Amino acid sequence: MRRAAFVLAAAGAFAGAAPAWALFDDDEARRQIAELRARSNERFDTQGRAQIELANQIEQLKGEVARLRGQVETLSYELETTKKRQQDFYIDLDGRLRKVETAPQAAAPAAPDAAAEAPAPARKTDPAEDARVYEAALNQFKAGKYKDSAAAFETFVRERPDSDLAPSAQYWLGNSYYGQRECKKAIDAQKVVLTRWGTHPKAADALLNIASCQQELGEAKTARQTLEQVVAKYPGSPAAETAAKRLQRK
Repeated sequence: MRRAAFVLAAAGAFAGAAPAWALFDDDEARRQIAELRARSNERFDTQGRAQIELANQIEQLKGEVARLRGQVETLSYELETTKKRQQDFYIDLDGRLRKVETAPQAAAPAAPDAAAEAPAPARKTDPAEDARVYEAALNQFKAGKYKDSAAAFETFVRERPDSDLAPSAQYWLGNSYYGQRECKKAIDAQKVVLTRWGTHPKAADALLNIASCQQELGEAKTARQTLEQVVAKYPGSPAAETAAKRLQRK
């Protein structure tokens, strides 16, 4: 009986100890779960803050891109407006110069029998037809069709080299090349004006156009020297005034 009672008592003791171990394991598990949850929450918080910061940076970059795009559009508009004003100025100047060129000149006193000794050479082209062809080419330039106007002016100077409008046509050929950003061709075309018609009213503008092309090509020093030539060779001309203003800005 005593032995049976001892066995029962021992069994009861072990049975009572089992829940204590179970409670200890649950507390440890709960602690680890709590730590894991805390670490996860901290990680999520960090990721959330990083995502918010990244989103803010993206929005800032979008705003900066929009601002820069607006500046580019504004500068492009201002450039086109400036080009249009310059084009209108040259076209107006061309019209005024043509009026001067075609105005009747006072006849100088002729030496005795001079007319009989040196008869005036016959014109090879019709002035009215020259004017019509010239105006057609100039209208293409006004419309911004620089490639077409270049071809038209090139044909004009080739087929009508003795026309009174040939110097102006050669000048506008250079401007047509400049409109296409073919600066080297533009310079070559304007040099023809200076070589063949150096005293023509268009010569000063041709030299000014050469300076613009040199500036476009990044030849700032050469462009400045050319502007100085415009001022020195053609004082008082509109081209010289423009050149002087550009020199003041440089």
